[in-house]
Amino acid sequence: MINAVGNPQSILLLGGTSEIGLAICAEYLKKGPARITLAALPGDPLREGAVAQMKAAGASQVDVIDFDALDTDGHAKVIDAAWDAGDVDVAIVAFALDGDPEELWQNQAKAVRVAQINYTAAVSVGVLVGEKMKAQGFGRIIAMSSVAGERVRRSNFVYGSTKAGLDGFYLGLGEALRPHGPRVLVIRPGMVRTQFSAHVKEAPLTVDKEDVAALAVAASQRGKELVWAPGTFRYVMMVLRHIPRSIFRRLPI
Repeated sequence: MINAVGNPQSILLLGGTSEIGLAICAEYLKKGPARITLAALPGDPLREGAVAQMKAAGASQVDVIDFDALDTDGHAKVIDAAWDAGDVDVAIVAFALDGDPEELWQNQAKAVRVAQINYTAAVSVGVLVGEKMKAQGFGRIIAMSSVAGERVRRSNFVYGSTKAGLDGFYLGLGEALRPHGPRVLVIRPGMVRTQFSAHVKEAPLTVDKEDVAALAVAASQRGKELVWAPGTFRYVMMVLRHIPRSIFRRLPI
C-alpha cells in the first residue's frame, strides 16, 4: 500500500535489468525502503548486478522472477507471482528491443521479434497488471514510451512504430483504469545515456537515466498521464507533428 506520504511499499519492474527501470526504482528508494520485484529474462547475466544495485539503493527486499517477454502465454503466471506477497503499488514497464534500423525493415524475423517484444508483450502485461490494480483499487503504472513513437521517422520506423503502439495502448489503459483508482503514466524520452543507446551517435537533448527517473517519479506522484524527457521535447514535438510530410522526410532526424 502507498503510505501516508505517497511512497510505494512494493514496486514491480518488468524488464528487471533495464537501466532506466532500475534508476526509477532507485529514485523511489531515496524516499524510503520498499520491496522490489525484478521480472527479468532467465539467464540474463545482468540479474545479479540488478539485485545488488537495488539492495545498495535501500530496498527492504529484492525478489527476482523469471520473465520472458516473448512468452505471452506465461505472462499471467509472472504477474500472479509478482502479487504473491501482496499488493503492488507501482509497476514499471521498461523492456524493449532495438536493432539496426535498415536491417529491421528488410528482415522479417527480426522486425517481428521487435514488434512482439516492444508492443505485443507490453500490451499483454499491461492488461494483466491493469486487472490486478483495478481489483485492488489503487496503483501506478509507469510505461516507457519514446519520442520516436510520437511521429514515426523513416530513419527508425520499425522501432518507432512499436513505441507508437505502446504509447497509444497505455494512454488508453490510463483512461480505462481512471474510474477505478489506478493511474498510468506514459514517459516519452528522447535519447538516454544507457548501454541500450551506446551504439548510436548522441543526439541533441540527450539526458541521463537519473534525469528520466527523477521526472518519472515526480510526475507519477502528481498523477500526471504523460511527460517528455527532457520536458523541452514536448515543444519540439509540437512543431514536428505539424510539419507536412513532404518537408518532414527531408529533415536530418
